[in-house]
Amino acid sequence: MAHRTLLSLAAALLVSTAQAQPLQLKVLGQPAGSGLIQQNQEQPFFNTFAAESGLDVNVQYVPTDIAGIPDSDGLRILKSGLFNIVSIRGPQVSRDEPSLLGFDLVGLNTSFDAGRANTRAFYDYVDKRLQSKFNAKLLGVWPAGPQLVFCKPAINSLADLKGLKVRVGDQSGAKFMTGLGAIGVPMPFGEVQQALTMGVVDCAVTGPASANAAGWPEAATTVLPIALQLAVNGYAINLKTWNAMSPEQQSTLQKAFDKLDDNIWNYSKDLYEDAMRCNAGELPCNQGKSYKLKTLPVTAADQATVAAAVEKTSLPAWAAQCNAVDPECESVWRATIGAHPGQ
Repeated sequence: MAHRTLLSLAAALLVSTAQAQPLQLKVLGQPAGSGLIQQNQEQPFFNTFAAESGLDVNVQYVPTDIAGIPDSDGLRILKSGLFNIVSIRGPQVSRDEPSLLGFDLVGLNTSFDAGRANTRAFYDYVDKRLQSKFNAKLLGVWPAGPQLVFCKPAINSLADLKGLKVRVGDQSGAKFMTGLGAIGVPMPFGEVQQALTMGVVDCAVTGPASANAAGWPEAATTVLPIALQLAVNGYAINLKTWNAMSPEQQSTLQKAFDKLDDNIWNYSKDLYEDAMRCNAGELPCNQGKSYKLKTLPVTAADQATVAAAVEKTSLPAWAAQCNAVDPECESVWRATIGAHPGQ
């Protein structure tokens, strides 16, 4: 009897000790070269996560480019368990999970408010897909910011892209460029500045803050400020890690990411406005380097082209891709985002 009692006490002590161990979270972040959202929002969040959240946790944070891991491998890395949390590059990982592109088809998110409404509407479906295919839970999604066209040769409108090589972030963007008669060129973000300089590509699509941080205006001459997409990214956690946490820990973690999510949406909007001024050499320029990029006026014809892109090119192309992995994909999109786009 005494022997059994001692064994029970020993077992209880082991369980208690195990429960007292800090959480160990390895985090794969956005590329360090991607700009100020990574530098001023994401990395500080993870560096101070234990103190700010109150969780007993040790966080090891490393940007994907510093780790030497392609940003397109984010979901595979998450599924493997090599990292517990991954800052997902939505356009880049969409080859592995097309539903992520449903957040941000070309022509869909013409404003931050529309993007916020659309991502909320489609969130649960994407989360379900990640859980079933990648053993991962979605923790939040946010925009890098409106994706604009930066060009080295002089252009005046979208029509002038015909015949030009344009770096794009995903297949939705590539299809849109094909419709304009341009050549969509997939290319890692870190290679674009040199590619513009050397003439490997004529134009490239990204947000103004990312372009500023990467020095694109040193090679480009012109920006066309019409939002093609918002470049929706996000955070996801390995389900094994999530399920090993107590309900209280899960709640605390999710609340922390909800707050980060809100902060980045607001910061992204402020950053966009500041970066547009910086790139054009206007004041105030508070968070970037000042350049002399020419900002083109947006024509009614260009606005109509982008507005028509959803039903004409981006939705049909994406639906074929997404329905191939889940026959319900398009129908869910139409019942959520499609029923009340941007609302």
